[in-house]
Amino acid sequence: MNSDLSARLHTEGASDFFTQPPLSVLYQDEHIVAIDKPPGLLVHRSPIDKKETRFAVQTLRDQLGKHVFPAHRLDRPTSGVLLFTFDGKTAAKLGEQMMSKRVYKEYHAIVRGFMYGCGMVDYPLKYRFDKIADKHRRQQQAPQPASTFYQVRKRFELPYAVGKYQSARYSLITLNPTTGRKHQLRRHLVHLRHPIIGDTTHGDGKQNKFVQREFNFHNLALSCTQMGFYHPVSGKWMTVSANMHTNMVNTLNRWREYEL
Repeated sequence: MNSDLSARLHTEGASDFFTQPPLSVLYQDEHIVAIDKPPGLLVHRSPIDKKETRFAVQTLRDQLGKHVFPAHRLDRPTSGVLLFTFDGKTAAKLGEQMMSKRVYKEYHAIVRGFMYGCGMVDYPLKYRFDKIADKHRRQQQAPQPASTFYQVRKRFELPYAVGKYQSARYSLITLNPTTGRKHQLRRHLVHLRHPIIGDTTHGDGKQNKFVQREFNFHNLALSCTQMGFYHPVSGKWMTVSANMHTNMVNTLNRWREYEL
């Protein structure tokens, strides 16, 4: 047993460690591995939550028996495709693709209200500093360019009064960001006045409480469902896909009778 794993067993307790469900591997070869990150899992250790003991990097490393390097990030409450490499050089190559906007990302989200058709949000975002996580980061004043394409997939109208509205209206949409700013999708949807359900930072508190109470939905309704990129070694274009997380799927299934 390696020393890192022994330390984790000592910290977490053997029973807790071995009862944690394994991470779902979507794709793996000798250079890269992609997982379906569950909502609530931090990618790596963070000062945001010093008490947390489970992280995607360490959990996947122990699960596969080798070191892994995250090629990008997903916010803690966001689920879906998360890509790793087995060495830093390969991770850097994927990072270069993302910086040059050659990586395709698709997300599914449930938002408040009726959205229609498709369009693009081209709205610069100022970096929002976290007092803990960003305390050593250089303050940046100028907003950064940020753009997101969206397309409406379904709309629902539920016969429940929420706040000042006599019915609860929602849209299922797909999102394709071309930039990767902090909380970009969540902030862009708020800019459109259609916040993502379950967003406790930028969202609608009354709607969040309603779906918690009536549908037992306690997550952020945002999943990365597809990534497309050039393999960092072979150079071939490839895509990795995942389903929306279970709570999103279950909630949408319960809303079928209300679909318009």
